[in-house]
Amino acid sequence: MSVQDIHKAGSGQAATGKWATLATGKRVLVVVHTEVYGKRLQDLLPLLEADLRFEVTFTVAPHPFNAGATDFLRALGATVVSWKEAVRTEYDLALAAGSAGIQQLRAPLVRVSHGAGHMKLARVEDVPQGETRAPGGITGKGYLTWEGEVVPTAVALAHRDDLVALERWCPEALPIATVTGDPCYDRILQSLPLRSDYRAALGMLPGQKLVLVSSTWGDTSSFNRIGALLPRLLAELPRDAFRVAVLVHPNVWSRYGAWQVRAWLAGCRNAGYTVLSPEADWRPPLIAADWIIGDYGSVTLYGTMTGAPILMTHFPHRDANPASPGLELALTAPTLSANHPLTEQLDYAKDEYVPEDYARIAARLSSEPGLSSKNFRRLLYRVLGLGQPAFPPVTPPLPMPLPLGIPRTACDSTRGGAS
Repeated sequence: MSVQDIHKAGSGQAATGKWATLATGKRVLVVVHTEVYGKRLQDLLPLLEADLRFEVTFTVAPHPFNAGATDFLRALGATVVSWKEAVRTEYDLALAAGSAGIQQLRAPLVRVSHGAGHMKLARVEDVPQGETRAPGGITGKGYLTWEGEVVPTAVALAHRDDLVALERWCPEALPIATVTGDPCYDRILQSLPLRSDYRAALGMLPGQKLVLVSSTWGDTSSFNRIGALLPRLLAELPRDAFRVAVLVHPNVWSRYGAWQVRAWLAGCRNAGYTVLSPEADWRPPLIAADWIIGDYGSVTLYGTMTGAPILMTHFPHRDANPASPGLELALTAPTLSANHPLTEQLDYAKDEYVPEDYARIAARLSSEPGLSSKNFRRLLYRVLGLGQPAFPPVTPPLPMPLPLGIPRTACDSTRGGAS
């Protein structure tokens, strides 16, 4: 092998050249903008398994929060090509959960949502003066078009109500829209019967209660107010009766770095609470939780599926999408008060919890419960121009989590399932 051949192999070109082992078939590109977007796409990867007719390659697209994307793909064992190479190569299918740079791709693109419920409006600075703020997600024109042209080949929507939003905000994309359901929703749905197993894997003792504290990112997140919330958790919750897991959005870790986030949360960790790693799957702890204290984000919204009472830390009403189920959650769940004991507020949230109200909100996350694998696979193979494999797609349950409260030497590591 010559020096030139080695260089080509290292750049990801070998699979299409003379060093390929399998015959050249269809080529699929998975576009990962951030770790969060990567995890959304990861739920779709089982649909691309066990088929030798195509090869799957990954790339990291430009994004302010893509620091964790490379580590995420390394953990997958994925073949990764540079963004420069990805946009100059032709593919038969591309998958993306974000919009930055997708107009540069040379492939039929399937665009999926990166979160639940299209909860927020587009940023003020992204909206031309005098225009109404559209939803800041997959139904907004600014996320689907480039220079007046629709970029994706197909747009996958979680709920049929999203068609109404798309018709209003980006009607030119309506002909390419397909209601597929939500793979994340279905993974949680499939895993709800394993709640006791997740609790055992987390190390919960009989009678102990788990409080999951979840924060999204940005100046409207609860992390922006974490200095007021964490001391209350430390001071007011009896440590023998309560376990607390703190979940911070990966964008915060990406922006400030793992050392800084752990340093800010050192008091929480030193008290025996668990700060979940950005690499950890947040869904098993969500299912295992007895209460959820969360802000206006997707994790809190998915919490409506679990039966756990929810306390909202606050509600950024100016940025909320009025058509989102997140708004209904904000009007349904009690809001954390600074003037009353935390244990009393947890009891209040439990006493006031009406399962039917939260089930109604959860039903707005997907109109195709349990069917996303079937619907997505049909869509992907249609774009690829291939017949589907002759076996039904499977939605696997979520894996068992690592225990809470790993010994301090492991907690202080920059990697790992929990800290």
